[in-house]
Amino acid sequence: MDDLAFSLANRLIEKLISIASEEICLAWGVKANVQKLGRTMSTIKDVLLDAEEKQAHNSELRSWLQQLKDVFLDAEDLLDAFECEALRRQVVHGSGTNRKVRHFFSRSNPVAFRLRVGHGIKKIRERLHELKDDKNFADHGRENRNTTHSFVRASEVIGRETEKNKVVDLLMVQGNDHQSEDNGNVSVIPIVGFGGLGKTTLAKLVYNDERVVGSFELRMWQSVTVDFDVTRLTREILGSALGTKISEGSSLDQLQEQLRDALKDKKFLLVLDDVWNEDCIKWSELRDLLIEGAKVGTKILVTTRNISVASIMGTVGNINLDILSFEDCLSLFVKCAFKEGQERHHPSLYEMGKDIVRKCGGVPLAVKTLGSQLYSKTDERQWRLIRDSEIWELERDGVGHILPALRVSYTQLPSHLKQCLASCSILSKNYIEFDSREVINHWMAHGILESRDHGNMELEDVGELYFKELWERSFFQNVNDHIFFYNFDMHDLIHDLVQLVTQGESFTVDSACTKGIPENVRHLTILEIGQNVSTALQKLNKVRVEVLPNSIGSLKHLRSLDFYQSEGITELPNSFCELQSLQSLSLGGCVNLEVLPRDMRKLISLRYLELTTKQSSFPENGVGCLTSLRYLCIQDCSYLTCLPHDTSYLASLCTLTILNCKQLDLVMENYQVIPLRLKKLGIVGFPRMVALPEWFQGATNTLQDLVIGDCENLEALPGWLTSFTSLRMVGLKSCPKLLSLPEKMHRLTALTTLRIRKCPDLERRCQRDTGEDWPKISHVPNVDFE
Repeated sequence: MDDLAFSLANRLIEKLISIASEEICLAWGVKANVQKLGRTMSTIKDVLLDAEEKQAHNSELRSWLQQLKDVFLDAEDLLDAFECEALRRQVVHGSGTNRKVRHFFSRSNPVAFRLRVGHGIKKIRERLHELKDDKNFADHGRENRNTTHSFVRASEVIGRETEKNKVVDLLMVQGNDHQSEDNGNVSVIPIVGFGGLGKTTLAKLVYNDERVVGSFELRMWQSVTVDFDVTRLTREILGSALGTKISEGSSLDQLQEQLRDALKDKKFLLVLDDVWNEDCIKWSELRDLLIEGAKVGTKILVTTRNISVASIMGTVGNINLDILSFEDCLSLFVKCAFKEGQERHHPSLYEMGKDIVRKCGGVPLAVKTLGSQLYSKTDERQWRLIRDSEIWELERDGVGHILPALRVSYTQLPSHLKQCLASCSILSKNYIEFDSREVINHWMAHGILESRDHGNMELEDVGELYFKELWERSFFQNVNDHIFFYNFDMHDLIHDLVQLVTQGESFTVDSACTKGIPENVRHLTILEIGQNVSTALQKLNKVRVEVLPNSIGSLKHLRSLDFYQSEGITELPNSFCELQSLQSLSLGGCVNLEVLPRDMRKLISLRYLELTTKQSSFPENGVGCLTSLRYLCIQDCSYLTCLPHDTSYLASLCTLTILNCKQLDLVMENYQVIPLRLKKLGIVGFPRMVALPEWFQGATNTLQDLVIGDCENLEALPGWLTSFTSLRMVGLKSCPKLLSLPEKMHRLTALTTLRIRKCPDLERRCQRDTGEDWPKISHVPNVDFE
């Protein structure tokens, strides 16, 4: 199924509006064509949300949306031509290139470009008009909203006894120890976990527990879902309280008055199942109505997939559901797949069942769905089909709803998060963990990150914001904060979900196997470059960002390149510097890279750079001229002795890390301190450094995170460091000569975390209450030495 067409349409319409307003569009004579394309896309966009909602049960509509998305992606490639030509023109005019070359970009000779792009826009419009004529596919009635009920057989629930008892114990608490003033006599208990873990099932189990039934005068169950409409919820909760259906004719004021009367002086339990609302005002409006006049001991039990929802509504700690153990999942599967005791008569099926359960990754919903499909079936071929097939293929082929909960989680995401999650289809299941920097750079390469909606934040900061939103919604798990980036992984079922969403647009190959690459693949991951891969790539004209042929300079759409730890690379051709669209480049760990290209200043879009080089100094017109850089990591440069002489790059940097460059002198001669934008600074592995360089003072007003490590001769931190009033975190590790902290550390009022490792004298002086330096840092909430 495809839920990305609307998101793509929005993105393209915004890009078309932007391009149509640029002088270069008028100069090249394509403004009218661009505006016509924008109008066509706007007309189609109007039906897309409805179409995406209805596609689940309509194969023709799914096909229509996939065709439409394919046209949109081709249109995006075409529009990229404008940006690439504009960037190339900027470089040519800025470099004093001779008149003959410049003439190609001048107003007097736009013919070739206008003809090529004009023809491309015409073809796109024709394809869109054909699909627009078929928009009747979207004229089907809306599906009813999913609702839940409160009944469940306790005997059908496996593996949640501990969580059940914990929730029941919280419901039995009579006092108001956990209540805030806003909540009066009412406790709100959130159950949190990603789709399919059994939040609703646990809530049902608790709701029907004998102890709970006997402790509340009134119990009500309300399915909330995405539409947190206070009027609807008030009417339905009132109906639950009175045991009757309430007509829709009553006003909100009338409904509220009736509900207050129905709940007054009652100790009640209300379950709000499947809550998505993150609007504090809407929740406050409903909460205030519910708690007015409620008796002590009243409870509200909330189920949600979103940690943010839980933090808004909850008054006690979350009940966080984890995956089920393999043993519990196997017991659940046996209950669903076999008649009682029959598994003993079919040992081969039982063994295949174990393999199927392992694929389900501890998610009870998947276990139940697959087990139910196999109930009472004894044909081993059917079991092998399930065992050996991918979960998304089963859902796509209509053999039941394998992961409806995860599917709903995805469809209810905002447009930008849908695109971010879908683009994670490039992440391999074979990797133990992923790096947030790589993911955010990938999102940037595909134009998903928008700063305009976030107060013109840096794109990297927008990416981190999106990352955290997906983390809060449980799409990312096992997240570890490393200050400069996050490591994380994705549940296998989330992997399967994004593969289903993107429908084969992402593909992974190695040099030994290039057969079977779909022609519609757009995101190709190459594990090892070889001749077979290069040959196969010639047939793929839609791949955008992950390819590296020999003539690399011709890849004008290239946005991201990752050569991390490619020890075979000794040099990069200077044609590499023709990649004016390149935003992200990783050369970290390329320990045999002899020299950097001489014209790196031409990489005018480069925002992210990791590098390792054997050079002793940076060449002129190189890294120092990259004024778009936001992230720079220089690591393992054994021979490097100085930073770039041209310091233009420093003005735009937000993150700078320099690691294990033992010959590097950070002091810059004749450098006048200028305001910097640095937010994160890491200096690790500098045995020669005895003091922090003065130029760091340029980040006085911006620096938030500072890490200093493996600097065995660092003797003191400068007094001027205490003027860095935005500092939130300071980490000091393996600096044995560091004996004390600056006197005025109390001025760092924003500092929340101080980590000290392997600095024995400093650790002793910073011990709570007893250390000589403790008064300097007693205001810091988190001081740790482990």
